[in-house]
Amino acid sequence: MSPPSLIDTHPDLAGTAPVALSYELFPPRSPAATESLWTTIGELESTDPDYVSVTYGASGSNRTTAVELINRLVQETTLRPLAHLTCVGNSPQELADIIGELLDVGVRGILALRGDQPKDGVVPPAGSLRYAQDLIELIRRVEQRRSALLCAGKVAIGVAAYPTRHPESPSEAHDVEVLLAKQRSGADFAITQVFFHTGQYADLLARARRAGVTIPIIPGVMPLTSVRRLTRLSELTGVAPDPVLIDRLTAAGTDTDRTRIGVGATVDLANAALDAGAPGLHLYTFNEHAAALDVLDKLALPRPRSANRHRSHQRTAGRRQLAG
Repeated sequence: MSPPSLIDTHPDLAGTAPVALSYELFPPRSPAATESLWTTIGELESTDPDYVSVTYGASGSNRTTAVELINRLVQETTLRPLAHLTCVGNSPQELADIIGELLDVGVRGILALRGDQPKDGVVPPAGSLRYAQDLIELIRRVEQRRSALLCAGKVAIGVAAYPTRHPESPSEAHDVEVLLAKQRSGADFAITQVFFHTGQYADLLARARRAGVTIPIIPGVMPLTSVRRLTRLSELTGVAPDPVLIDRLTAAGTDTDRTRIGVGATVDLANAALDAGAPGLHLYTFNEHAAALDVLDKLALPRPRSANRHRSHQRTAGRRQLAG
């Protein structure tokens, strides 16, 4: 007879696993936007997320402000930044320098992305990286060269996943093969692009697991409260939002009604993903906290206890006192 397992002797360990929580932010474009963003950061920090991602413009167009924001997050908050990094149009040496700069300011998580292809027939410089897979391998090489500086843990690399066919892809099956290639190159997890229908995350997860993708795939969910934003993202992704939701939002008489309708739809979308086995939730905030926190309040996610939560609440309370 085999000895009892740890779960047998500690049945509480077999309970519900905590759900990861994260948000996406983008660098501010003006002093007023900076002030608004830091109000949002304080509010989001009070929820004790596992990390916040910071976007990075095409070809590094906002590199300086992105690194400045990341540095402030490291120095002034309890938040852990996940730095976006795109590779199209950059040489390996340029990217290696950027990766080193991010590591130097304390980043230990990078979201490796291809980035938008050059427009108007612009040809990338010779030697430029072309795919996210190449960037993942470069990050791992930089990490290996700096291993003595990273003794407390390796760099976590995230990648993008697509619940529906990427606009430049021949098929959803091809998208999954690309995700599998990213995993083989060293990706640790994936975050999905936005999706608008409750079954889309479950379908992606099923396709990915059948193909051999084992890394966590975290659904990226945006608060579905703005018709303008939904329309714009639909144009970018090629995925149409639910027309019934668009009609309801358009017909809503007040901003309060629109928020209530949109938050309810977002909660349904998030719960469907969690029911399908999502290990976490990534909220695209658009640098606004109100709708994201409304969604979070209604989800009641099982979250780990953390000493940071008390410190975050204290810090947020202090900011509010200063603002008052």
